[in-house]
Amino acid sequence: MDLLLRPRRLRTSPYIRNILRETTLTTHDFMLPLFIKSGLNIKKNIQSLPGHYQLSIDNLDRELEEIANLGIKGVILFGIPEHKDAIGSKSFAEDGIIQKAVKHIKKQLPDLLVATDICLCEYTDHGHCGVVVNNDVDNDQTLELLRKQAVSHAKAGADIVAPSCMMDGMVLAIRSALDQENYKNIIIMSYSVKYSSSMYGPFRAAAEGAPKFGNRKTYQMDFGNANEAIKEAKIDVTEGADILMVKPAHTYLDIIAKIKNRFPEIPLAAYHTSGEFAMIKAAARNGWLDEIEAVLEVTTAIKRAGANLIISYFTKDLMQILKNI
Repeated sequence: MDLLLRPRRLRTSPYIRNILRETTLTTHDFMLPLFIKSGLNIKKNIQSLPGHYQLSIDNLDRELEEIANLGIKGVILFGIPEHKDAIGSKSFAEDGIIQKAVKHIKKQLPDLLVATDICLCEYTDHGHCGVVVNNDVDNDQTLELLRKQAVSHAKAGADIVAPSCMMDGMVLAIRSALDQENYKNIIIMSYSVKYSSSMYGPFRAAAEGAPKFGNRKTYQMDFGNANEAIKEAKIDVTEGADILMVKPAHTYLDIIAKIKNRFPEIPLAAYHTSGEFAMIKAAARNGWLDEIEAVLEVTTAIKRAGANLIISYFTKDLMQILKNI
């Protein structure tokens, strides 16, 4: 049989496959999550997130040295305060854990891109993402606290604030507060499309932010909805978001693609969640798959779907892998 079309010709060697690869990962594609805990001499292993720790500020320098040596370009910070209350007041306190951590990091690594989570769940005694009234989160009261939190993080030196609580109007509230305080150049990376997902379990343990009652389905999205994702992203674009985000990532590739196709001009982040990380780690530990191959395949798929930035617990591993490819 005389075949004119033989696509396999272009797969005959690693060299030709590599030069023709359409989607390529780089060390600039990733951001590392860090969990910063109030107290002294803390380096607590997070069992469900192997290789990750709760760290006190006095133990950050060794972590920052590793980050610099690996060539990691950005981090996103989550805070665990010593004391919690009904409104999460430590989230916007001048001496809050994240405020102090940002100042410390910027002193040690001024060029490291520092993003901070803007939400109340880690700071409230009930574990919900805002002010609770009648067993539900009051949207507009919460917005006032998010404004304070974002401004306090900007004042401390954060480059990016990342509202994650899925409150209506959160981007507009934060943008207006930052602009009023003359922080016009602070980037807002909005968790525009954040689903109510089973993939957050290890994170909630790491950040000590699980809700004490009920769930978050009145503010996080139903995982069966796709058109709603476009609606949420459109609102955030209108309100002034600089970067959109989809969370989770590798189990929501269709949503990443939809958002990127609808808003190609807006940078798009994707959060490869703690649960997605833990699944790969557990399968690799049991010998069911090759961890490096799985990580490269999954993260390439996230980028191929349209993500410009990937927040990943595999960031350290990927820095080492990519340098050796």
